[in-house]
Amino acid sequence: MSIIITIVVGFIVGLIARAVKPGDDRMGLIMTTILGVAGAFIASYLGQALGLYGPNEPAGWIASVIGAVILLVIYGLVRGRRTP
Repeated sequence: MSIIITIVVGFIVGLIARAVKPGDDRMGLIMTTILGVAGAFIASYLGQALGLYGPNEPAGWIASVIGAVILLVIYGLVRGRRTP
């Protein structure tokens, strides 16, 4: 059951991150979900490294969205601009 909750939360976080960051990020539902879940993991890791979260404590919503936005910016830089 927790995997389903993780996927749903990741999808919501991914949608919020895509709405917050300006620009056209063409990704499907699966990439949006992966973006949100990865953003939450990044936020948890950085929070634990900075001492904000304890060991096995998940990141909050805002930190997860910030982590997803960071990943979205990195994804945009790696993908680069495509000219038609």
